[in-house]
Amino acid sequence: MKYITDLHIHSKYSRACSKNLDLVHIAAWQRLKGIHVVSCADFTHPKWFHELKEKLEEKKPGLYGLKDVYQKESDDILRELCPSFSTSVPSYVILGTEISCIYTKNGKCRRIHLLVFAPTPEVVEKTNTTLARIGNIASDGRPILGCDVKDVMKIALAASEECFFIPAHMWTPWFSLFGSKSGFNSIKECFEELSPYIFAGETGLSSDPYMNWQWSELDAITLVSNSDAHSLEKLGREANIFIGEDISYENIREALKAGKKGIQNFRLDATIEFFPEEGKYHCDGHRACKFVCSPAETKKLKGICPMCKKSLTIGVLNRVMELADQDAKEKIDQRIRYKSIIPLQEIIAQGFGVGVHSKKVQELYFQVINRLGSEFEILLDTSFQDLKKNFPEEIFFGIKNMREGRVELRAGYDGEFGVIRVCAPQKKMQPELAFYDPNSVCK
Repeated sequence: MKYITDLHIHSKYSRACSKNLDLVHIAAWQRLKGIHVVSCADFTHPKWFHELKEKLEEKKPGLYGLKDVYQKESDDILRELCPSFSTSVPSYVILGTEISCIYTKNGKCRRIHLLVFAPTPEVVEKTNTTLARIGNIASDGRPILGCDVKDVMKIALAASEECFFIPAHMWTPWFSLFGSKSGFNSIKECFEELSPYIFAGETGLSSDPYMNWQWSELDAITLVSNSDAHSLEKLGREANIFIGEDISYENIREALKAGKKGIQNFRLDATIEFFPEEGKYHCDGHRACKFVCSPAETKKLKGICPMCKKSLTIGVLNRVMELADQDAKEKIDQRIRYKSIIPLQEIIAQGFGVGVHSKKVQELYFQVINRLGSEFEILLDTSFQDLKKNFPEEIFFGIKNMREGRVELRAGYDGEFGVIRVCAPQKKMQPELAFYDPNSVCK
């Protein structure tokens, strides 16, 4: 069976996040999207953790779901959005959170975001109790702690050796393991003796697996992708596809540890990605001056914006190229495959030439899900014949072009999302390059 997972989202208790990110709404949108497992998010927040204990119960080993009374609320929300929608996709929750660690190491200020996963509420409670002694975990769903990221890992592992960890959005300039502003140059430099516990890493919206394959340091870990969603609509904009007989907390953890070969009857089969150029830190630039450039141009400019003479924000592509030491094409058949997508609402908005939140987009989005199935089914599996019957021509071509990698790219930079255009007849589109060309995307 195929299981789609999104292991990094947020709750209504995180800053700049939708107030609809509660358990019953998340479960409804999981089924609309076609996601089997999401992170519960933000388990360190006391009020949110109270809700988790009140509304969830174990459904699979180490995975949780809504109790019956709350499942009914979720069903009612789903029925209101799509009255005839029917799905067999269950909505499970894994106990996870994101923690921001800000500290000084090797003479440099570090800002590292870490995903932490736990097998039971009891382990979460032990972890939270200790974390509360070193920082304010009630101020935000994603707490900021003034401690080494290793200290967080030690606290979680003391609660249970079954906890596992994933460095979040590893390349983001400001808050990540390898980011240009505060990151490290290797896993060991950051995690030292705890490095064996880092067996997976999140590529983030501004990079994809092919970019990461250029650095041998990452050959030993499993690359995963998650949405980091701050609203219901963003759930699953990046995700992971596991294949196996059954899903559980242990199977997810052990499959991530095992990489491509997986474990008996369970493995990570693929990741679902943004086109990395759409990520808001893909290229270098200075948003205030609307200036964007390639790594080669940045080098010529000595890192200075030619408009205002301030420092450019060095993006993910530049940082990857700085550390790259191998040809990504080598051993490509030994890598976990991936597929780049564009969220369905964005494709519909492009086809209509309107904003993604417009009434026209929302109406068609829920209509087609009501008829055809979940968003992932439509984006990845629904036949071209059925798509053509249910979408206007421009939107049909948008989905077809996306599947075939025929896209027009304008890369994001310095906090500005990029633009990926697909809604045009196939004959008018330029085919995607067969392999990633860093000189083609920042123009």
